[in-house]
Amino acid sequence: MKHRYLILFLALLSSLALRAQDVVLISEGNYVRGTIQGTNYASVILKTEDGKVSQYEATKIKEFIWNGQTYVSKPIIIKKKMEHRFFRLLEYGAANLYAIGGTDAGIDEPQPKAAPRVRPSIAIGGGSGGVGGLGGGVGISIGGGRRSEPGKPKQKTPESYFIEKPGTGPMIEIPVEGGNSESKNQHIKNALLQKLTNDEDLAERIKATENFDAKLIRAFVAAYNDMKK
Repeated sequence: MKHRYLILFLALLSSLALRAQDVVLISEGNYVRGTIQGTNYASVILKTEDGKVSQYEATKIKEFIWNGQTYVSKPIIIKKKMEHRFFRLLEYGAANLYAIGGTDAGIDEPQPKAAPRVRPSIAIGGGSGGVGGLGGGVGISIGGGRRSEPGKPKQKTPESYFIEKPGTGPMIEIPVEGGNSESKNQHIKNALLQKLTNDEDLAERIKATENFDAKLIRAFVAAYNDMKK
């Protein structure tokens, strides 16, 4: 009898696992479950279990959960214009760390009727302006482009991190790709020191670091949040 109940329980778990687990949070308490088809960081496409496909703009919803990862809608200045984009949440606490980019480009997703085709197509620039603080421009192009050719490896869009600490001004872009130039490492160091404040030991460790990568940046933010709990 116990084995029978165990088999039924495992069958139930398998059934739940097969169900769509992605979620679009429109507002507090208002959400839609389904399967995320793709995002270009300005909008996201969700297919519900009944087959309906809907597109949600970053300006209209709060966040979505895709494959267990949370993407938060946040304002950002793009070409001197305030817009909203989805940022993947990496670390959360006294300081928040987000990422944008780093996903395969050229993906063809099912589209709602009469909606434009959506493909990730992101370019992270190094000009002035951007998201405040220390420079670094962000240019995001949506749609267009060619489909990836059959059998051709898909390219990854450049990835960049963004760090914020409530009450200390806008997010700051932290580039994580493109080598370890002296100017890039100094930019990252300044950004971390500006946001991860009031921790002398951590500040000394940041100052002593010569080369930064994505893993180390996340480790510094995680350590800061642990100490501020």
